[in-house]
Amino acid sequence: MEAAAVSTGQMLIGLAVGIILLLVLAMKTRIHVFVALIISSLVTGMIGGLPFGDVIKSITSGFGSTLGSTGIIIGLGVMMGAILEKSGAAQQMAFSIIKTIGKAKEEWALALTGYVVAIPVFADSGLVILTPLAKSLSRMTGKSVIGLGLAMATGLQLAHVFIPPTPGPLAVAGILDVDMGMMILWGMVMTLPVLVASTLYSKWLGKKIYQIPTEDGTDFERKEFKEEYVKSIENVERIYQEMNLPGAFLSFAPIVIPLILILGNTVVSFLKLENGFAAFLKMIGHPVIALIVGLLIALYGLGVRHSKEELDKSIEEGVKSTGMILFITGAGGALGYVVRDAGIGNALGEAVLTIGMPGILIPFVIAALMRISLGSATVALITAATLTAPLVPQLGLNPTLVAMSTCAGAVSFSYFNDSGFWVFNGLYGLKEVKDQFMAKTMVSFIGSFTALALVLIFDIFM
Repeated sequence: MEAAAVSTGQMLIGLAVGIILLLVLAMKTRIHVFVALIISSLVTGMIGGLPFGDVIKSITSGFGSTLGSTGIIIGLGVMMGAILEKSGAAQQMAFSIIKTIGKAKEEWALALTGYVVAIPVFADSGLVILTPLAKSLSRMTGKSVIGLGLAMATGLQLAHVFIPPTPGPLAVAGILDVDMGMMILWGMVMTLPVLVASTLYSKWLGKKIYQIPTEDGTDFERKEFKEEYVKSIENVERIYQEMNLPGAFLSFAPIVIPLILILGNTVVSFLKLENGFAAFLKMIGHPVIALIVGLLIALYGLGVRHSKEELDKSIEEGVKSTGMILFITGAGGALGYVVRDAGIGNALGEAVLTIGMPGILIPFVIAALMRISLGSATVALITAATLTAPLVPQLGLNPTLVAMSTCAGAVSFSYFNDSGFWVFNGLYGLKEVKDQFMAKTMVSFIGSFTALALVLIFDIFM
């Protein structure tokens, strides 16, 4: 597919017009972001020099190719997450982590809980599921529900943006051709230090915004923090035993076993092992097969407590919520193919070389701008990865670090146009704009730039 002979300037104008049009349509009109992405792809390609027929071919090819590599995995992950929600496995994981980490470390326990739960469960859903636990811990320990809830929300958000099989990082790995196991491994390497920084901030903010849920859980009591308010939990076991939750092993297994299988595939491929056992590990470590294994464990390990009809209903409700995410993922791939086929990617690379911006910063800047503009981390991830992919070979960038830079940008600046911003504020009783910004917005800012700092450090040595 050859683009018409056009100047580099015209190609870049086509890209700029397409992105501006995407933002205007998504923010200022009734047009959904999926349709806006398709329209943006059409305009970008035609101004960039592609004949109309070739633009349509690029859009359909990009849409199909992107969903072909990610659609099944997203679907399987959502089904597994629905069973974890229905069975109470998410709550069991939370209590198990609290029990393991120990008393007086509830913020750390909830941060880690959110981090684990968000791998199969969408971040907003996970926040709703786990908030009753955070409120209960707040009443029992005397710690501010803001510090506890924000630490948990941060764990949820980081895993949601950095670690497959959640749709955003899964799409990024596919677009940038990053091995799934490497994406998981590097996502963990990047996010665990970020989780520490964000949790420390959450603990500090909990003392500045000191709120305790009322006994009936319908409101919050706010006052000045005093150390004497804080007390320890004496019997965590009694609390979760009364809830009749599934066992810890079965609760963690649907998440942990697929991750181990995928990482095993990555290790075998990295070591270039070719024997029969290595071939078997590659087969069961393929993301599709690994997630089928996780889904079967969830169905037959956790699902036995519910009827088939109940499970089917939960799974169908979960899948419904992902329909538009799949469309947006495919549309992002369509834009990427248009950018590639029109030669805009190469033109953008030449422009970057001319202005001297470090290439590793480009995906971060694009993702951050998209997150600020549209509020959606998933759209920010897909758009930034799509526009940066052509630059990877041209600028000699490391694809894995480009993926991490993309994720770092997408986690930034949670504010008014982010659904998670309002979900958190509503669940935790934050009504003042100053408090809202000090919580969700500031912790996302800290997480984003801490992750970027790590990316820049690794970029020096890789």
